[in-house]
Amino acid sequence: MTGSEWFTAAHGGLNRYFTDLYEALTHDDGIAVGARAFGDAPVGAGSWGPTGGSTLARARTAFLDRNTLTPDTVIDRHFCLYGPAALRNPLVVHFHGPWAAESRMAGEHSGAVRAKFLVERLRYARADRFVVLSDHFKKLLVGDYGVRPEKVQVIPPGVDLDRFTASDRAEDSGIVLCVRRLEKRMGIDVLIRAWRDVASRHHDARLVIVGTGTAEAELRGLAATLFGDEPRSPIRFTGPVPDVELTDLYTRADLTVVPSLALEGFGLIALESLAAGRPPIVSDCGGLPDSIRDLDASLIVPPGDAEALAARLVAALDGVRPDPKQCRAHAETFSWAVAARRHRDLYTELLTP
Repeated sequence: MTGSEWFTAAHGGLNRYFTDLYEALTHDDGIAVGARAFGDAPVGAGSWGPTGGSTLARARTAFLDRNTLTPDTVIDRHFCLYGPAALRNPLVVHFHGPWAAESRMAGEHSGAVRAKFLVERLRYARADRFVVLSDHFKKLLVGDYGVRPEKVQVIPPGVDLDRFTASDRAEDSGIVLCVRRLEKRMGIDVLIRAWRDVASRHHDARLVIVGTGTAEAELRGLAATLFGDEPRSPIRFTGPVPDVELTDLYTRADLTVVPSLALEGFGLIALESLAAGRPPIVSDCGGLPDSIRDLDASLIVPPGDAEALAARLVAALDGVRPDPKQCRAHAETFSWAVAARRHRDLYTELLTP
């Protein structure tokens, strides 16, 4: 397995998934698994070095790492820029999202976006199989990258059920938690505008936004314009927080919200919320509804619609939401053991003459 960074070194959905999948595969007696990424590695895994330094130097380091490759090794690449070339080894590519399109939405120069798209196409060309988390990203791979449908396998993710406990609350706290990278495509601006209607109905309600990103200053400015500066504002930005603190925030919250606008492959953060017993209100964006549809479809709202989002948040704070036991039971249907077994079967298929 080759990734970008270990989750302990850099938080984010891709890094969380890569780290958790590696841990799940190490518990499968049917395969031997090794993994490389930047940052401090888990026990038994490897690192290409610290997360700092130039992108070019990091890419070169990862590209030249062929020390552990044998003829019966499957390369499972989780980020197109890092990892050795698959010269004679079967190659699986995990498609976590369109790197170039994400950069375009973040406002990068068109030349940089075109270069990233070229890198993606070059690094995907040799792939024997692709793994995606949802049908939405399968359609995107087929439509935008010209990948043949039969080469793409949908394997939903799991969630670390040991990390969270679904505790009941003695009383409602009025806290709504949003854990996201603060980028334009995440819809945090829509959420902040929706909060005006929420605050008018629930005067003690508080929105807690966890994360950082290129849009952070703009979002803080919008919140200050609408509600005033902290601590008087009903919106609090925490920046990034360690896992222990995040788990505590889930426990203190009544519910969570994921208001993405585009390029959402699945939404692992929604599964974490469910594992903690807190229902997530999510936008109907990409594969995000897949995490919640079978629990309560009313938790899904149109993307970019501040009025609809506000109405569902108000209803949830009024008590119209699944309880902690229902949320936890739904989270338990997403098993890392099942996901690991499906990956092992895929690797075995590629190594079978």
